[in-house]
Amino acid sequence: MTIILYLITLILLFISFIKDKNKTKKALKKGLKAFENILPQFLGVIVLAGILLAIFSPELISKIIGDKSGIFGILISAIIGSITLIPGFIAFPTAALLLENGAGYMQIASFISTLMMVGIITFSIEKTYFNTKFTIARNLLAFIFSFIVAFIIGKVVI
Repeated sequence: MTIILYLITLILLFISFIKDKNKTKKALKKGLKAFENILPQFLGVIVLAGILLAIFSPELISKIIGDKSGIFGILISAIIGSITLIPGFIAFPTAALLLENGAGYMQIASFISTLMMVGIITFSIEKTYFNTKFTIARNLLAFIFSFIVAFIIGKVVI
């Protein structure tokens, strides 16, 4: 499947190049620049995840946020996701690494949900544009919603 996607991409790139060389070159340069900007974050999180996976054995990960950790593991994952500030394109590969090393689906669903929706780190910025009451309510509802997501994922996947 990956090879097919690469082939389709190359064919579309070739068609774009034939249609308008300047726009294609400009788009490729812009894409490369975006990749260069993302790369340090991506490598930093991957290195951090690698170090954590080297320190924490799959057994320990499974014990803390594995299938058998139950609501405690979901809560730990939700708290970590709430205070972590990483973009989705880094969060999903990290979640896959955690799953491969013993994390549970419900726990990862809670982590990803809070990571994307709860903003403890961005609270001060958000309350500037909205008000404090709204920001607290939104974050609290998002935190609660992450448990609903985890429950649904648990029913669908398991």
